[in-house]
Amino acid sequence: MARGTKVERNSVSNQDHEIKYEANKLDVKPGKIKDAKESAGNQRKAIEKKVK
Repeated sequence: MARGTKVERNSVSNQDHEIKYEANKLDVKPGKIKDAKESAGNQRKAIEKKVK
């Protein structure tokens, strides 16, 4: 991987910017991402599946 390449990680942290990014990407409110994260865990695929 080249230096400076943007990579989307497999997990979502509790940092506000990551939750906002995921919410914008899925077109939902950040609170819904937090709820999905609590029940589904940190994995991005699991959160996306829970929200959809």
